[in-house]
Parts: sequence; structure tokens; C-alpha cells
Amino acid sequence: MKKYKAVIFDLDGVICHTDEYHYLAWKQIADGLGVYFDRNINNRLRGVSRMESLEIILEKYDGEVSCKLKEKLAYEKNETYKKLLRNMTPADVPVEVKETLEKMRAAGIKTAIGSSSKNAGLILQKTELACFFDAVSDGNCITRSKPDPEVFVRAAEFLGESPSDCLVVEDAFAGVDAALAGGFACAGIGDAGAYRKAGYRLSAFSELLDICGVE
Repeated sequence: MKKYKAVIFDLDGVICHTDEYHYLAWKQIADGLGVYFDRNINNRLRGVSRMESLEIILEKYDGEVSCKLKEKLAYEKNETYKKLLRNMTPADVPVEVKETLEKMRAAGIKTAIGSSSKNAGLILQKTELACFFDAVSDGNCITRSKPDPEVFVRAAEFLGESPSDCLVVEDAFAGVDAALAGGFACAGIGDAGAYRKAGYRLSAFSELLDICGVE
């Protein structure tokens, strides 16, 4: 089995779970607009940019929304989300995830974050995980969100590795599609663990150790 030189992780839903915070922040925006919003709609927002997420929510809005108002709504959502993120602690990271990362680092495997979120730095700070990653590619350094592969391509560049030597770990279908489009192997976990396009389908995060040849 191939041993990868680097592993690139999506953040939300893979390393830690912030879906509930996203849901609460977007629901506040939707409620203010009088737009129906539930957890099924929220699942459609996973792996896509903030503005694209807003457009999905506005599908159910009966009226016109100016570009200026869209920018205001996206800003308000992010401010609410950041306030909620401040409640995060290292306890929000599963023990299995931290132990797996520690073993990867000890084995000399490079690691990076590849996330569309512009708040990756804040999340890594609050969960005290920044020391586990050699690079962070996030919404602050890309112009195209998943399923475009840019975020993973940039992560590989930061690591100094080619896509063929990197494994991407994703929990969203759009993320798996992005990885494959960029020439990366991809392991699906969570919802993406059942995605037929994922090269590896994980039922547990620690299975990555076997995939990467880490004892």
C-alpha cells in the first residue's frame, strides 16, 4: 500500500466539528429574512464559500437582494460564527484525531489544512492544533472554492509536494470532487465515507495510519 508523503485535511467535519456553529449563524440570517432554513439545507453549504452558501439560502427568498445587502448579510453571519467559535476548546477535538496526528508527525508525514473557511486560523488557535500542521491553505489564500481543487493545490505547494504524493481527507462530496480534480488521492469520512468516488472510505479517523503505512 502506498505511503503518502503528506496528508491534507479539510477542517470542519474532519479535524473538528463546527457544523452546529455554522447552522446557528446561518439560521439567524435566514430567520431575519423570513426564509425557511433547516439542517438539510445547511448540509448543502458544506465545503462551499460563504457567498455561495448565502446564494443557496436566498433560493427560498421571495424578492431581490442587492450586492451590498448580500455583503452585509455574509459579514453578519461570519461575525456571529466567530463569536460562537470562541467557545471552542481543545476538548472539541476527538482524542482519536489528536493521537492520529501525533503518530503521523512522529512518522515524518507532512500535514496541512485545506479548508474553504476563512476562520481556519481561529479554529486552530482555539483548539490548540496549529502545532500539528506544516501549512494552512484556507479561504484567505484562494479565489475559488470546492469543487475547484485550488485549496488543495495551494496546500501541496506550501508543503513542497506534488498532488500525486498527497492524500486528501474530506467529509463533503464537493471536497472529494475537488481533490480528484486536482490529481490527489482522497479518503472520505463522515458523509463522504459513503461516496463512491472516494478512493478510501473511512469508518474511523485512525484508519489513516494504515493507509499511510504508519505503525
